[in-house]
Formats: sequence, C-alpha cells, structure tokens
Amino acid sequence: MTEERGATMTRRRADTRRRLIDAAYEAFSEHGIRDTPVELICERAGFTRGAFYSNFSSKEDLFLALFQEETEVRLKRFHDATESVLGEVVVRADEDLSPTLGRIADLFMVALSADKNWYLLCAEFRTQGLRQPEIRDRIAAAFRYFHAELGKVLVGALDRMGRELTISPDDAVLVLIALYEQGLQNYLLDGSELPSDGRFVSELIPKVMASLVVPARS
Repeated sequence: MTEERGATMTRRRADTRRRLIDAAYEAFSEHGIRDTPVELICERAGFTRGAFYSNFSSKEDLFLALFQEETEVRLKRFHDATESVLGEVVVRADEDLSPTLGRIADLFMVALSADKNWYLLCAEFRTQGLRQPEIRDRIAAAFRYFHAELGKVLVGALDRMGRELTISPDDAVLVLIALYEQGLQNYLLDGSELPSDGRFVSELIPKVMASLVVPARS
C-alpha cells in the first residue's frame, strides 16, 4: 500500500506540474513573464498558490521548466527534419550541398514561423537574466545546453553528407540562431505577417552553411 500511495502521489505531483506549466505558457504568451501574476497561473491551472510554490520557487523557476520542455521539442524537430531529408538522398563529396541544406531548413523553419510568442518570451527571459544575477547562471546553462545539442545534430548531419565545419559547432549554431532571430525580429518590428512557409530566413541558411563547411578529411 505504501508503494501504491507513493506512486499515486508522484502521478498527482506530475499532473500538477503539467497543468501549471501549460497554464503558464498560455498566460506568459498573453501578458509576458514579468506582467503575469502567479495568481493568474494558479487560476488557469485550477490550483492555489500553495500548490504553485510546492512545485516551483518562482515564475522564473517555472519558466525554466517550460524552457527545458520546449528545448526538447525543438531539438526533436531539427533531428526529424535532418532525418527526413537525409534518409532520402546521398550527398557525394563533390556535390553542391545547397539543395539538401535548403530542404532541411525549409522543414525546420516552416514550424518555426509559428514561434513568434516563444521568441518573445525567450528574449524577455534573457533580458531578465542579465538583470537578475540570482537566475543568470541557470538561464545561461539552459541556453548552452540547447546550443550544444543543436550542434551535435548539425555535426551528425554534416558527417552523413561527408562534410565538416570550418568553425566550432557552438559558433555555427550561434550564426544560425542569429540569422533566425534577426529575421524574425525584422518582421515583428515591421509589423508584417510572418510568411507561412518560414522563408524569412530559410533561403539564407543554405548559403551561409555552405560557406562554413568543407569536405570531411578522411
């Protein structure tokens, strides 16, 4: 009975966290992280402040949990895009990479074109981290993990195409993320509708990537 009770409590706690995270994503997207009160998250999740603080120490702690989940979603998206394309083609050493890289970018960026709210939340969270030393290290660690894992997928994909980077994977990922974020920011500042096909940056990526890779040394 003790084990069964423990399992029930574990499931209940996991369900509470799940509902709080889902409610927070919705509320943060509407009001921003800073302007979302804990009470609103609790109200939408159907819990008390006590339930919130038994699972998270702060809104920032909750957002880090949300960030970790969304990181895994995006890593899987990138992995699936590369697998979808590389499972269908064989890239020779003397072949132009641009078409293959373009197909991967198109698959990945079609989904990312709907990420406006997530971009805004991450931008806000980075800014908070710069202003709040108590959470800065945790935010930096979360972004470093995301970039490192993206780099692993990128290196693996290039290896299958017989190529290697001329710069470090971390630097290559930073270049790609900067392209994406700047392209998205330009649309947001202009008040323009994002292209449904994600092409606000995907056409640039193959050209940039082609300049950063060389045939792999045997």
